[in-house]
Amino acid sequence: MSHLHTFESLTTYRNYRLLWTGNFFSNSAQWLQLLSIGWLVRELTAGSSASVLQVVIVGGLSTLPVLLVGPWGGVWGDRVDRRKLLMRIQTFMAVLAALFALLVASDNELGLSDQLRVGLAYSYVLASGVCLAIAQPMRQALIANTVPPEGFGNAYAANSLSITGTRIFGPFVGGILIASLGFTANFLVEAALYAAAVLVYLPMKTPFQREAPTRRRSPISDFGEGLRFIRREKRIILTLILLGLIPNVVLHQVWFLLPVFTADVLRREADVGGFLLSATGVGGFVSSVIIASIGFTFKKGPVALASILASSIFVLLFALSPWLLPTYQLLPALVMIGLMSMAQSHYRTTAGTLIQLSTPDRFRSRVTSLASYGQGFVFPFSILVGILAEFSGVVTAIIVLGLIGLVLSTFFTIRLGSVRQEP
Repeated sequence: MSHLHTFESLTTYRNYRLLWTGNFFSNSAQWLQLLSIGWLVRELTAGSSASVLQVVIVGGLSTLPVLLVGPWGGVWGDRVDRRKLLMRIQTFMAVLAALFALLVASDNELGLSDQLRVGLAYSYVLASGVCLAIAQPMRQALIANTVPPEGFGNAYAANSLSITGTRIFGPFVGGILIASLGFTANFLVEAALYAAAVLVYLPMKTPFQREAPTRRRSPISDFGEGLRFIRREKRIILTLILLGLIPNVVLHQVWFLLPVFTADVLRREADVGGFLLSATGVGGFVSSVIIASIGFTFKKGPVALASILASSIFVLLFALSPWLLPTYQLLPALVMIGLMSMAQSHYRTTAGTLIQLSTPDRFRSRVTSLASYGQGFVFPFSILVGILAEFSGVVTAIIVLGLIGLVLSTFFTIRLGSVRQEP
């Protein structure tokens, strides 16, 4: 065990430790919101013919702003102090979550119809999505600003622990809170977590951030420069962005279908839905620990391709899990969704490391935002998935997603020789 260095970056670099802690709070808030808003819409639309579609839409709606806001947030992050920008955005998100919690608590007194309450939930998720489209790339870009280049690989993998670990904590606690105290408590906790993140970022320094250029160009020029860098100098980044559409757009839809799958197939309530979402955190956590502990023992390119292929297979098995062990339906469902998430996390950490190590700091926010751009297609695709699930059933929809992922990942594994050669 002497060669393991799982927490090396956390114990060595104070500024990274503060960033990691703040990210832990922020990610916990995000997973808490995903669980809470899905079950809130599920409750408000119970009995509606379009209930499944509305649950899936609210799950994917937060990713829509990435298409319009994300790239410009990256330009912004390369022109200003990234830490201060992130703190301002997180402060606004804390206020927004607190206001929505008060709205949920008082909607009975206000006499709002269920459909209007669903509309307000959509508006809240959309506003949060605008903030996340800027905040998430900043959190990743700040990793390289808080550790030296030789510590980046371990730091990036350890940062994944703050994402996957919070998928265990946030949904697990959130499901119990919904079942015992209702939705208002969850949104208040979400606001408190964002506020805590701001307090942690406050003393953090960024000693490895490049100073902002003294000569300012137009944002459009900066955006075009980032695109040219990817297209001409680092084509592997563009390839990884396109490849990431499989786990981040196609397979990720399974997470939005969890409330429906839990209620309609497993016949369980929100607490069990929280356990399933937490299981995705367990799988991702295991993946992050493995990479942070021993690094990349194989070439990153083949690992990325194999991870997508494995994730697609586990999605198919998750759809069939209630019939694998009929007496213990929940157990195979927990195992399969955990393994699916483990494979997805392995891809994201591997591809993210390749992208960050290939990018100079002056392009870091722009490239990170562009690498996340594919997430913006989650929402329009979720509409199609919601319609499919509405008319053919949630199990059929998940099987179709798994088959699409399996076919595409097999095709790209055969055709993308350049990715297979990546060290």
